[in-house]
Amino acid sequence: MVKAIGTRLGFGVIGLFVAFSFSVRAAEWDVFSDTWVATDDLGRVVPTAAEVGPPRADRTVGCFYFLWLGEHINGGPYDVTKILAQDPDAMQKPESPLWGPLHAPHHWGESIFGYYLTDDRAVLRKHGQMLSDAGVDVVIFDVTNQYTYKRWYTALLEEWSAMRRAGNRTPQVAFLCPFWDPPRVVRELYRDLYEPGLYPELWFEWEGKPLILADPDRIGQERQLGAQEDPVLLQAGQTLGQRFRSDEPLVGVSACFPTWETRSSGVTLRLRRGGPEGALLLEQRFERVEDNRWLGLRLEPALAPGEYYLEASEPTGRIGWWSARGPEGGDGGAFVNGRPAAGVRTLRVGRYEEEQARIDEFFTFRKPQPDYFQGPTGPNQWSWLEVSPQHVFYNGAGEKEQMSVGVGQNAVDGRLGAMSEANALGRSFHHGRFDDRPGAVRHGLNFAEQWERALAEDPRFVFVTGWNEWIAGRFREFNGVRLPVMFVDQYDQEHSRDIEPMVGGHGDDYYYQFVSYIRRYKGARGLEHVKSGAIELDGRFADWAEVTPSYRDTIGDPVRREHRGWDPEVTYVNRTGRNDLVEARVSLGDEGRLHFYLRTQDALVLDGTGLDLLLDMDSSAQTGWLGYDFRVCCGEAAGGRVRLLRNRGGGWDWEEAGHGDVRVKGNELELGLELGVLGLDGLPAQFDFKWADALVGDGTWSDLTLNGDVAPNDRFNYRAMVDGPGPSE
Repeated sequence: MVKAIGTRLGFGVIGLFVAFSFSVRAAEWDVFSDTWVATDDLGRVVPTAAEVGPPRADRTVGCFYFLWLGEHINGGPYDVTKILAQDPDAMQKPESPLWGPLHAPHHWGESIFGYYLTDDRAVLRKHGQMLSDAGVDVVIFDVTNQYTYKRWYTALLEEWSAMRRAGNRTPQVAFLCPFWDPPRVVRELYRDLYEPGLYPELWFEWEGKPLILADPDRIGQERQLGAQEDPVLLQAGQTLGQRFRSDEPLVGVSACFPTWETRSSGVTLRLRRGGPEGALLLEQRFERVEDNRWLGLRLEPALAPGEYYLEASEPTGRIGWWSARGPEGGDGGAFVNGRPAAGVRTLRVGRYEEEQARIDEFFTFRKPQPDYFQGPTGPNQWSWLEVSPQHVFYNGAGEKEQMSVGVGQNAVDGRLGAMSEANALGRSFHHGRFDDRPGAVRHGLNFAEQWERALAEDPRFVFVTGWNEWIAGRFREFNGVRLPVMFVDQYDQEHSRDIEPMVGGHGDDYYYQFVSYIRRYKGARGLEHVKSGAIELDGRFADWAEVTPSYRDTIGDPVRREHRGWDPEVTYVNRTGRNDLVEARVSLGDEGRLHFYLRTQDALVLDGTGLDLLLDMDSSAQTGWLGYDFRVCCGEAAGGRVRLLRNRGGGWDWEEAGHGDVRVKGNELELGLELGVLGLDGLPAQFDFKWADALVGDGTWSDLTLNGDVAPNDRFNYRAMVDGPGPSE
């Protein structure tokens, strides 16, 4: 099945999206997204610098990002909202065929991009754009369930790296590792991503090093045999050994060697299969051993689970092996000269100490706090989600370093619970109560309360949960509570925590609420006033060089998509992407004309339809379609004239209002409009505008996100300030 997402199949350029891939990164193309203006469907206006002040240094926003859409497919997609619409009593029917298998992932709703997979490059590109436009500095990948999702994060890193090579901004990346057992995941990330030096431009740094959210005290806590009770001296001509068993693939083994504060000692380590007479698997010589150094053997590839024997021999200088006193046997067994001896030699199984030292040095660690209620138990700890009022988490210097902000919380009556339980803290919970007013879910009341708390405390870093979680497994029991059907982390529109726009429901309301609060936290750059020039419509464009500001848009973002969805029988196809809009300008003529300029990345494609200039002359979303009072149809620009349409009734309904003049050459376009055809005697102090190519024209806000290309992105507009020579404050 081919599924079109808000698109006409076959419109515009045919073919898959091909990412930019320059060998040398282009100069950064700052689109100044913090100067864009927007009003959401609820009438909430995104603030500008005039309301929030200038950019604030040392304020950072991270957003939880989920890589698992596609990793754990077990049928479906099963959409809880659609299932309950079909059978309102389904939560009492665990055996209903509507549910599919127990524990199978269930969507709480549908993204505007459909039930997509995390390697859908068009979606990944759009995520990078939307999050960057919002002001998100870093996405934090959820790898808390012992999966690193290498295939999926690699797809994202490849796409975002390509965006950056084209000059675009994207967030950087970091990882939230398992709370209680992080060693394997941290090692995998280090070996697969950081140690090879892949995509370093995307690594998020904190205190000068890549950030990783993992408990540093647990990184080395693989299974340890024995304790450092008895330093047994290794004599010349002697061997000391320890037999041990590994129930997992063996990646390494290490032992701790005292040298009695000397630095000139050496030792040879040998790993054998089974026991002292077993086959030799690996040996390594160590010299200049520091006192109490853990020396290890790294195994690549890993060895199969089984019985092994570590042996120390050929000492130079004074060196021993830390051991624990006790009887023979234990977890393995100590040996001297190949014969069983009392005690247990101290070992760490699965740990490669030299690698661990590199890991310890490479990252800045912050210990993640899993609990929603407790707050910090020490310095250098971060939260990912808490109930209100959230705690402040301090660094080692006593500074307010971090706080979390959540859309909702799976907390029930003061305990960790399931989102599908009664009294779970959904989107509409705030100030200690559930808001049951019609439409309350759209307003992000829980989200707003948590943001207000963060703004009041003003930490250096705000961790927001989250962007694109979408799924949760179906259970029958969680944390001591048993119900016929349970969903822990996500359930329905109210009881979920995704900011990514959805089909129906709250649409993109949470996205623009997110943008607004980020600006209140980080500040924004001022709107630059228009500096006009003497423009002649001659198709030469040189007279635009001194006109400012340059209104910019993302490079390489026309929508071209073809990718399998969650259902293997569904392919999402959108070929509306045509012209790549990258730069616009406005000039105000003394002769009562408005002039507009547009530049595209490649030569303009005009076929009589599709390229529009949308004008909001009163800067009000209450008039026109999404605020747009006029539409200039530039598709027929080759004829030197364009049609001006006036909105009628607020929907996608337009009537003839006049004409304008246009000139096109290559990848540039300029047009002129008489103020009179806009119903104006003179220029307003400000007006908003947007360029749009290849919209479907279905009258929905999502048309601006899903189809063609718009400048600026999504629901945002450029604002032309015409009442003075300098930037607004």
